[in-house]
Amino acid sequence: MENRREGFLRYRGARHRIIGLAVATLLVSHAAPAIAAEGTLARIAQTKTVTIGHREDAVPFSYRGPDGTIIGYSTELCQRIAERIRVELGLDELKVAYVPSSAATRFVLVKSGAVDLECTTTTNTPERRKLVDFSYPHFITATRFVSKKRDGLDTIQSLAGRSVASTTGTVNIEQLQALNRAKSLNISVMLAKAHTQAFALVEADRASAFVMDGILLAALVASSADPQAYTISTETFGPPEPYGILVPKDDEAFRAVVDAALEEIYTSGEIFEIYDKWFNAPIPPDGQNLNLPISAELQAVFDNPKAYHD
Repeated sequence: MENRREGFLRYRGARHRIIGLAVATLLVSHAAPAIAAEGTLARIAQTKTVTIGHREDAVPFSYRGPDGTIIGYSTELCQRIAERIRVELGLDELKVAYVPSSAATRFVLVKSGAVDLECTTTTNTPERRKLVDFSYPHFITATRFVSKKRDGLDTIQSLAGRSVASTTGTVNIEQLQALNRAKSLNISVMLAKAHTQAFALVEADRASAFVMDGILLAALVASSADPQAYTISTETFGPPEPYGILVPKDDEAFRAVVDAALEEIYTSGEIFEIYDKWFNAPIPPDGQNLNLPISAELQAVFDNPKAYHD
């Protein structure tokens, strides 16, 4: 079987082919597009601006770099999607505007039209699909907890009777609360507005653990003052779940462009260069390397993204 990294070199020249009929039906003229339908693509064509929702602290997915620019794995994928939107709309240039997004505000931003692409670490769930739509997955992770090694907390049961932090507006806190009730763990749940705030509670011994996506915990530990002081649970609060890019609900033409752009990135092999940049190499601001191979579940997404429609 052909090595996918070799495939990337072979197919790289195909990055700028036409994505599909979903956008073509909206275009009257390639040189000076006049959009015949309402929706996100029409608004982008008129304003010549696409808006990306970002986080300040979701390393390595979406965060502010040392020079103040917004960087990360999810951010880079959306920047490439934005370029494809520019090509499909026939625009000479397309401005990319960045809007801060949080666990509490992300769905409101997309529903209101303040953000076109919310490019962070949002888990795709049936409940959330009632509010927004999701792109093909771009990462898969499970909920775990981080604690200090000295405390010897290695199972969810070991958290019984302790103070445990999590971030508001996340699937993780819902899973924590559900198990807390189901197993009568008597956990005192401490709410934080940001992942860094929740991790700081563990650092300061104000919380025994922080419950969050395993990959985000790994990044926080890697960038901490003493990574060896922490351990991440092997036990999870549920099965692995996919991250997706948030797009406006029921705007099939726009979602088609987003999915087609991701499909090309994945199946051409370009994704491996992007993935390695953020998960298998030193990253800003401290040069930490997560050394995280692509999981079997994520490889399956890259092989056949069409199998992962809602």
